Amino acid sequence: MFLLGLLFSLISLNAHADYTPYTADWSDQAVIPKGTNRANIYNLDPVTLEQMKTEGYKHAMKYPVSVTGLLIPYQPLLNFFKADSGNPIKKLILQMGKEYTGFKTESELYDWLGLNQFNSEDSIGIYKMPYPNGKKDQFSVGAGLVTAKDGSKGLTFSCFACHSANLFGTTVMGLTNKRPHANKFFHMARGVVPYIPNAIFKVGANATEGEVAMFSRTKKNLVSVSAVVPQVLGLDTSLPQVALSLALRNEDDYATKSPIFERFPRHNDLETFVSDSKPLPWWNLKYKTHWLADGSITAGNPILTNILWNEIGRGADLKELETWMKENRKTIDELTVAAFATEAPRYTDFFPASSIDLERAKKGEVIFNNRCQKCHGEYQKAWSGQNASDLNNVDILATTNVLYHETTPVKDVSTDPQRKEGIKAFADSLNKLAISEWMKTKVVPQDGYVPPPLVGVWSRYPYMHNNSIPNLCALLTKPEERPKTFVNGPANNIATDFDQDCVGYPVGEKIPKAWLKDIEATYVVGKGGLSNIGHSKMFLGDNGAELLTPDDKKNLIHFLKTL
Repeated sequence: MFLLGLLFSLISLNAHADYTPYTADWSDQAVIPKGTNRANIYNLDPVTLEQMKTEGYKHAMKYPVSVTGLLIPYQPLLNFFKADSGNPIKKLILQMGKEYTGFKTESELYDWLGLNQFNSEDSIGIYKMPYPNGKKDQFSVGAGLVTAKDGSKGLTFSCFACHSANLFGTTVMGLTNKRPHANKFFHMARGVVPYIPNAIFKVGANATEGEVAMFSRTKKNLVSVSAVVPQVLGLDTSLPQVALSLALRNEDDYATKSPIFERFPRHNDLETFVSDSKPLPWWNLKYKTHWLADGSITAGNPILTNILWNEIGRGADLKELETWMKENRKTIDELTVAAFATEAPRYTDFFPASSIDLERAKKGEVIFNNRCQKCHGEYQKAWSGQNASDLNNVDILATTNVLYHETTPVKDVSTDPQRKEGIKAFADSLNKLAISEWMKTKVVPQDGYVPPPLVGVWSRYPYMHNNSIPNLCALLTKPEERPKTFVNGPANNIATDFDQDCVGYPVGEKIPKAWLKDIEATYVVGKGGLSNIGHSKMFLGDNGAELLTPDDKKNLIHFLKTL
């Protein structure tokens, strides 16, 4: 039996060593011919594409980076939840982290983090989810275990902690999580965990020697992490987490650890400058050649870039990370395939097709083509096809092709500038890293934001890069008349949590009463980085008068529901 196991291990190792990475044009000169996309980024045959996509989704659920900087010893975490309040480790953590530790069980922790549930086994299409362990287990989507060499298991959080979301009881892979606490969790951990003595952890959490070693490594790495809490629940503070964490390291090729800078960090503007933004949906990757809301990642595989940024923000050793990347190209290719092949949810998956007025949508298409198409692309519709009369009321609403730009554009439409300004605070530090050079990633601050493809736009509320506009009605309103406050609530109750007429969050008196108590999810326009200005010239005349009638706006919204 031992020899058989050894043989399988050798076969696996040889297969791994013989793996030839797939290639794509990740240069800053990449072009996507008009009317095509890169959903099949490596031009795979259909069977291989599905196999790699499935494996990629599993990685996105569990997080595959075994050298990740931060791991929570899993069994001691469970022991912590089970312990009584007199337990020394529980007593200490509750005292130090009383602002955050309202959760009393593992599931409450995942709920607080904003992790989503696995869809039912009979789900179909884009909602059918592969189970990382072959079956539904106790974990939420975005929580996974990494096994250390000694067999100790560490809990970590994955891509789907931020890139999956609940829509009315269904988890949508690739959709921006509207209510994540990931950044706040890192901030909490940074302020508490490094100050817990190993001896108290061992006794109080009933930890093994291996688990103590894992805890000690996490403490060491947390000291080289700096995190910022988002201004509003639903936003992400990855920019300052990366920038401020780099400020705790040496300025050499691998940003090696520095006890001096950990105590006396170099100044970085993002200590106070607000650059909050939301993670972007995965299904738009296939249409783009540059990445992020402002298009500032002009070259390199965005999956590699995302892993690098994650791990700088988790205190990882970048030499170890580079080695892992080189040795795990198959894993990276599978993640890449999954991300690029992800599809958007359709409005008719959740609402009856009869809720979209076809004639209004056709009129809205004309308005869109005159006012929005130049920046956001052209969307060819089934209702314009030769066999339109043969289609049912769902299929006739489908988009048959998207004609986006050959290279990703950046436009300045006078929206809040602070997200793009934030890139300047650490672009040079990232570009000079040896791992960035190997990845061929390049960060170039831009003068504006990318006008994104609008596939699945109905599900991507609230709108703008900083979540400042709650719904499409508000987006089509003069900036000075847009709502000054609203709540980033959950999408649980389809009747009360979503405004079908305006597509997005309910505002004013329509806001569910329970949401009004959720202070951290309450968006108040006006703070630095949280303005809702801009994106209005296409709807306003030179004198500031509205160019669209209320009926025009209604027609346009019906069209946008079909994308």
